[in-house]
Amino acid sequence: MMDDNEGSSNAAQGAQDEDQQDRPEGFFRRIIGALSPTEGGDDTPDPDPTHGTFQLAHGLINLRRMRVEDVMIPKAEIIAVPDTIEKADLVQVFRDSGMTRLPAFSGTLDTPVGMVHLKDFALSHGFNGNSASFDLHAMLRPLLFVPPSMPLGVLLTKMQTERRHMALVIDEYGGVDGLVTIEDLIEQVVGEIEDEHDIDEGQNWTRETPGCYLALAKTPLEEFEEEIELQLTNGEDIDAEEIDTLGGLVFVLAGHVPARGEMVQHPSGTEFEVVDADPRRIKRLRVRLPGVTSAKTSPAAAASQQAASG
Repeated sequence: MMDDNEGSSNAAQGAQDEDQQDRPEGFFRRIIGALSPTEGGDDTPDPDPTHGTFQLAHGLINLRRMRVEDVMIPKAEIIAVPDTIEKADLVQVFRDSGMTRLPAFSGTLDTPVGMVHLKDFALSHGFNGNSASFDLHAMLRPLLFVPPSMPLGVLLTKMQTERRHMALVIDEYGGVDGLVTIEDLIEQVVGEIEDEHDIDEGQNWTRETPGCYLALAKTPLEEFEEEIELQLTNGEDIDAEEIDTLGGLVFVLAGHVPARGEMVQHPSGTEFEVVDADPRRIKRLRVRLPGVTSAKTSPAAAASQQAASG
């Protein structure tokens, strides 16, 4: 009789173990598992692409095999603000960039002093920025500083422990090399994460009004020419073989890297207005086709330009 009871208990325990093995693991349990060494030290994912968990395993293993330098935003593309910025300019940077967190620096980006969060600003000064005294330093939150060689899993654990969602990547000389957010890390596991404010990566330009476009400087020139049905490489001083983007065309026409707000004329009558740029490159342009009257545009904050200088 006792043997029957023991047999029943063993069978029940075996069924429970099988049920636990069949039960899918939670998302964070899978991430923790990816950060822990496997038995035998084999990091190779299941080579069979028909296996149901192949894509998931491939994503999780990125946390161990990839480094911060593989996913960081380059220094030239970091949107940051000086610690001397005025309240109205800070509001404009938040509006133009769509960011909720911005690094703050003193002098140049190589001297970061912290991070300003949109929520902290809104709670202190209202969503319109209409309030009394403005003190940026009182709102600054600390930043993480990490080397480019740090594995993504280590940084993810550090961010979770210290409850910080942004880190600056520091090179061997102590200068800022790039920026990485917790979203950049999670995207290596689950794929691209987009919210309501994200713009389609394939959308290099938008049509503001008839004959007027707002375009990224990296827009392929041939694609934009097809859109406006106008050849922009016809000219004695324009070598079509050497120009691939709108920004490259404007650089050739100007003979230098134009500053933000500078107007550059094309021989066809097309007008290029530099909307955003830093001392090393053009970022965004407003293109007005021949016959379109120029209109005065609202000034954008020059925080990004100052951050990249020096």
